[in-house]
Amino acid sequence: MPENDLDAYCAANQQRHVDELIEFLRIPSISADPAHAADVRRNAEYLADAARTAGFQHAEIIETAGHPAVYAERIVDPKLPTALIYGHHDVQPVDPLDEWHTSPFEPEVRGGNLYGRGAVDDKGQVWMHLKGVESVLAVRGELPLNLKLIVEGEEESGSVHFEDIVESEQARLRADILVVSDTSIVAPGIPSLCTGLRGLAGVEVHVQGPALDLHSGRFGGAVANPIAALAEILASLHDPVTWRVTVPGFYDDVREPSPEERQLFASVPYDVDEFRAEAGDVPATIGEAGWTDRERLWARPTLEFNGIWGGYSGPGQKTIIPASAGAKITCRLVPNQDPARIADLVRDAVLAAAPVGVTVTAEAKAGGRPVVTSIDHPAVQAASRAMESVFGITPALTREGGSIPPVESFARIMGLQAVLVGLGLPDDQIHAPNEKFTLDMYFKGIRVLGRLWDELAVALRTR
Repeated sequence: MPENDLDAYCAANQQRHVDELIEFLRIPSISADPAHAADVRRNAEYLADAARTAGFQHAEIIETAGHPAVYAERIVDPKLPTALIYGHHDVQPVDPLDEWHTSPFEPEVRGGNLYGRGAVDDKGQVWMHLKGVESVLAVRGELPLNLKLIVEGEEESGSVHFEDIVESEQARLRADILVVSDTSIVAPGIPSLCTGLRGLAGVEVHVQGPALDLHSGRFGGAVANPIAALAEILASLHDPVTWRVTVPGFYDDVREPSPEERQLFASVPYDVDEFRAEAGDVPATIGEAGWTDRERLWARPTLEFNGIWGGYSGPGQKTIIPASAGAKITCRLVPNQDPARIADLVRDAVLAAAPVGVTVTAEAKAGGRPVVTSIDHPAVQAASRAMESVFGITPALTREGGSIPPVESFARIMGLQAVLVGLGLPDDQIHAPNEKFTLDMYFKGIRVLGRLWDELAVALRTR
């Protein structure tokens, strides 16, 4: 397929591709809100129809105990390689609504950006895939490989039932590579491919002191304070100088990034002042000694405190020793850390640090394993060539500090490796008011995906 023919088709249909995405974004498919259950279903039906229109031979709704998913396929020849696209069609809640400049479900184009909930996370990037398929079929008449699509409706509410789909639909979902567009590139002029996602483990801590709140004048100094005990426990989990996690065994299984990977990380442009501003104008960056900010985010494990409660926090004073206090802890994990083992280790360290005078309980929470695709994997190299052909420069190879649990599910249950071809930007405001998708990235993404199928067809056929 001549690249200029694909580019010409995409250019001629840009406005239609935007208009169609706007209609998709109008559906308020908020999976976390039961009041929008009918909207999520309508959204799935809309997407299934759109997949058929784009050129998938078959598309259907997959029912779950929660919100429905969409499955579609175009099987060209069973002898050809097969790629499976994963995405999600549900979106985050829109609160706080008063911070939106325009209605979140009345999408608007301003300054080259399309604003609306789900614009980039992930409805816009799913639509990008449909338009990529449409474009290749319009120019060539057929795809060079088999293509399958699975788009869930519960990612923004925890993918509660997605593993059930993977388990029950393994035969239909079988493929040679997983392709996901739910990530970002480094900057508009710096394309990048994400090759790894950190895993997740969690622990919830409860500290119980007296049976009820006590007067701090009458009992203070003789009865242990649960908030003070909790603070002591939490402080014990990090070294105050090196910021290393002090939990025994925490780093035992960590696979260190290779010198080549560290060189690749270092080659990605990074401006600490821009990063600090993106983080809300923090006065400085901190982290584990001996590692750069990028390495800390992409290739090092962490232990963070996500929430803490206890006592009185209203206006004025209430001089009490609170009856209880608690905290939520999560750990971001790297290869080869096991989330169940890490959660147990953190729980044990919390219990071991419990001071006298209080009762401490800690509950390990379900998590997910980290996933990394080798930078030498043929699919990564194929995606790199596809992206370079559109952007004009070789993409950086990065990792993502967060997690996409379904990617881990595919890896664990089906042994399916992933290539993450996302076209978002760091300032897209995902999960926040005024979410956007930069239209230049949307248009480039359609062209990248059109080329990706050619590159993957060759790379996977010769493995």
